Amino acid sequence: MSSGPRCPACAEACVSPRLLPCLHSLCAACLRRLCRLGEPGRPAARCVLCPVCDAVVELPPGGVAQLTPDYLALSRGGEAAAGCDLCADGAASGRCLTCGANLCLFCCQAHRRQKKTASHAVVELENTKDGSQAGKPLFCSFHPAEELRWYCEQCDQPVCRDCVVDRHRQHPYDLAGSVIHRHGESLRELLRATQQHMGTLGDVLRQIDDMGGAVRSRAEAVAAEISLFAAGYVKAIEEHRDQLLRQLEDLKVQKENLLHLQKAQLQQLLLDMRTGVEFTEHLLTSGSDVEILLTKGVVARRLAKLNSIAYNTQPSTDDRIQFSPQERAGKCCGYQVFGSILNKVVDPGRCTLHGEDLHSARQNELTGFTLLLKDTTGERMRRGGEAVQVTITHKDKRDCSLKPTVCDNGDGTYHVSYSPEEPGCYAVCIYVKGQHIQGSPFTLMVRSRFREHQGVFHCCTFCSSGGQKAARCACGGTMPGGYQGCGHGHKGHPGYPHWSCCGQVKESSECLDGLPSDTSQRSLLRTVAL
Repeated sequence: MSSGPRCPACAEACVSPRLLPCLHSLCAACLRRLCRLGEPGRPAARCVLCPVCDAVVELPPGGVAQLTPDYLALSRGGEAAAGCDLCADGAASGRCLTCGANLCLFCCQAHRRQKKTASHAVVELENTKDGSQAGKPLFCSFHPAEELRWYCEQCDQPVCRDCVVDRHRQHPYDLAGSVIHRHGESLRELLRATQQHMGTLGDVLRQIDDMGGAVRSRAEAVAAEISLFAAGYVKAIEEHRDQLLRQLEDLKVQKENLLHLQKAQLQQLLLDMRTGVEFTEHLLTSGSDVEILLTKGVVARRLAKLNSIAYNTQPSTDDRIQFSPQERAGKCCGYQVFGSILNKVVDPGRCTLHGEDLHSARQNELTGFTLLLKDTTGERMRRGGEAVQVTITHKDKRDCSLKPTVCDNGDGTYHVSYSPEEPGCYAVCIYVKGQHIQGSPFTLMVRSRFREHQGVFHCCTFCSSGGQKAARCACGGTMPGGYQGCGHGHKGHPGYPHWSCCGQVKESSECLDGLPSDTSQRSLLRTVAL
């Protein structure tokens, strides 16, 4: 005989199993234990935790007893747990198909001996299909003697005949067999929808598994790339380190050789001078007058020659060797590396300026120039960080000075920008490490703001004025017949279009009318009534 389903809480065969909303079954006793019923001083819990799926199950107002019994669990082998329907003492070993009751072994024998039930069909439970109770009638919990054959549409539950005439009076009802197709079909539709979601979820889970495998594979590939990159980077850094050490060694040898050469030259010069001094002192102290006079010429020429030899009073090189870890050092083995040996020293006297209009500017217009740093050999510096100071002061107005902006480009160049507010002559002083650069201070001429033309850019006064005799032009041209302005082919006409206000021939030029230069004629020759 089948042992039937087991309770997930006590691991024993389910006795009076109750169906939870999560569709897991537990023994009624186990559910009551989970609710902590019967413990003094502790109220029963309103919800329990399903031991299978950890779902929080809120109990109905009637408690565990109001939960739906798991009839399917009972039909799959719960007979032994349910016991005999007649004596309620023994375990069910058979079932009367006529009465639909579970019977223990003793009741089965008595059932066959009694006259009223001798003709009933009694079968052993293990001889039924899978030991199930398919076809066994279910009885009403309110009327135990009545079978649940009807279905209350309003209450959505099976009822017995007594319930129809009592508790469910005036409720629409029908036979359970008549409504099962409709309710069964709705369950099948929900089942199909759920199965479809299950298929979708299965596909998504498979995709997640596939993506997990792809992520692991990609992570392994990227890890290999990182390892390869790091190995190459380490190799590049080590090679760059070896290059820097070789450069340092070469620089050290170069400086030492310069010092050794200077030392040997100075030692030889010192030896020559010592020889000349000793000989001259001996001559002056031990030689006779005649001997001194006879030897004087040779000695004087030698000493004069020794005194005329130029020599550096400072070591021919210095110990300025620095390492800059932040400076870009190009690429090594395909990787950008940093760190450079610095031995160049900026020479303010060799620094130069570059840019347009270094010596001229326009009032209220932003302008500037670029300072280029060079070392003692005249070679351009490739790094910044030097102390650069710029002052711009008006030569006539001592209280008028500009505040230029100095921008270090980091490559040995500095951009200086300013915007003069007053026209006039300015002195520009540029200092590097507190010293003037080459040509500093510079002279800067600031002109007044750009003058727009007030006249007409035309071909001739005669044409533009419609032939008016009194119309004049700043170009100075005249026409015969009493015309004051210029005309094509006549004296004073420039031969191409020009401005009537100042005579300038460039259309985008600055108007010169009213400027100090050439005012004797230009101020009188303005075009009128054009």
